[in-house]
Amino acid sequence: MTERTSEMSPRSKARITGLLYLLAGEAYSFAEFSVRGKLVVPGDAAATAQNILTHQSLFRLGFAADLVSAVLFIAVTLLFYNMFKPVNRPLALLAAFFSLTGCIIGAACSLFHLAPLVMLGGERYFSVFKVEQLQALALLFLTLRTLSASICMEFFGCYNLVLGYLIFRSKFLPRILGVFMAIAGLTYQVFLSPPLADHLFRNLVKPAGVLGELSLILWLLVMGVNSQRWKEQASAAFI
Repeated sequence: MTERTSEMSPRSKARITGLLYLLAGEAYSFAEFSVRGKLVVPGDAAATAQNILTHQSLFRLGFAADLVSAVLFIAVTLLFYNMFKPVNRPLALLAAFFSLTGCIIGAACSLFHLAPLVMLGGERYFSVFKVEQLQALALLFLTLRTLSASICMEFFGCYNLVLGYLIFRSKFLPRILGVFMAIAGLTYQVFLSPPLADHLFRNLVKPAGVLGELSLILWLLVMGVNSQRWKEQASAAFI
């Protein structure tokens, strides 16, 4: 498998990268909006607990989607590193560090998603707590998951900034894609303040993310990279 991947053209690798990027985004969106967005009722522990217990299979599927998204994006990160190391190897390595750190934190904070199922599952050792207390703790863990996800977004924002610069300096992708990715990375910095991120998400962060990441994904899927220019830049970098 490794030999076959190394023999693939840069354009084919780019299209695979775009596909994995798209799948990772879809898995994350499913967990965030189709699961947590529908089942978690902010400020209402009882309603949230009822939703989780009524839709346990869906809630577990959200946890699985979080993990799938993290694994897929690790693959995307490694492919992007290979793609951009001819542009600037230290910066490509720095970008990979930001992304892999975000993926690891994201996978770890997914445990906060799973905790409510354990607490609300009726285990005997939780009988010392009142129902209202368990419901409140379940909502607390989901709140901690949201706060932890804000840390992930900070790392991914830094990743997008560095990746945007690498795209801009590359000779095998349109520079405008790098500008779009850098803009997306800048807007992700609002996650330093979760309340500000909540306020600006719909009107600023989400549109900028769609503009940057979706445009890059679509370009990779449809056009790939200019293989000849990639090879020329790679040859010049390793002379």
